Amino acid sequence: MSGSSPAARLQRLFEGHRLTPTQRRIAHCMVRRAADAPFLSSVELAELAGVSQPSVTRFAVALGFDGYPALRRHLREVAPADPEQEDAGERYNEYQQAVRAEIENLQHLSDVLADPAPVERAGRLLAGSRPLPVLGLRAASSQARGFGYFAAKVHPDVRVLDEGGSMLPDRIDSARRAGATALMCFALPRHPKESVDALAYAQDQGLTVVTVADSAFAPVAKHSDLLLPAAIGSGLSFDTVCAPMLLGRVLLEAMCDGLPDAQARLEEFDVRAAARGLFVE
Repeated sequence: MSGSSPAARLQRLFEGHRLTPTQRRIAHCMVRRAADAPFLSSVELAELAGVSQPSVTRFAVALGFDGYPALRRHLREVAPADPEQEDAGERYNEYQQAVRAEIENLQHLSDVLADPAPVERAGRLLAGSRPLPVLGLRAASSQARGFGYFAAKVHPDVRVLDEGGSMLPDRIDSARRAGATALMCFALPRHPKESVDALAYAQDQGLTVVTVADSAFAPVAKHSDLLLPAAIGSGLSFDTVCAPMLLGRVLLEAMCDGLPDAQARLEEFDVRAAARGLFVE
């Protein structure tokens, strides 16, 4: 997509705004109908996107406009793109754009990891915590479970905390009493208040909090002793989280470096798995 095409200008307008899934649906519809978008009524746009008319109004307000008429005026004031540039710019569909955005996020993560010191420090903190609680609620629960699954192959006591409720502080207490010194957290939008409260509680109990979040300015930042940011993609209806997932694997590698018996544990697992016929080659 060229930088001067209507679709590209709309994409730039939406970037940097935290939109709900419904609002993203509206945004995607507008990008697909970029040439028509400035001339659609709120009712027409709602019908095309399959949402309610009030949702269109809230979408415009979320972008910083007084309402949908103000958003439409803004779109009409934008100068039209040169037709030749527009034709050349429509090389990528919305799915390809999402993939390319994730590639950029991974490239940025690679640049950040040029300084390995924060990840190495995090690895030492996680390796030294016995047990190791791993927190991830709602959208971040799959990140926590994935990290916990692999971490348990090299760490003697990993406790995944992927459910909220009144039992969550109890489980943090239990880990602390058992000797935990650190807590690993994955935090992704939309950030549950319960995650923020859990990290605050963990710090109050003396745990060092290591967090992978979508931004250094995420709500969990003030309750994280070491925050490692990894950008997410917001080009689809639901966030894409390739960079946070990869950063979690990098942290696992750094944690293995801090566990002298990590390799022996992995080899022992391979022997047991082969004896049980656990995997099909």
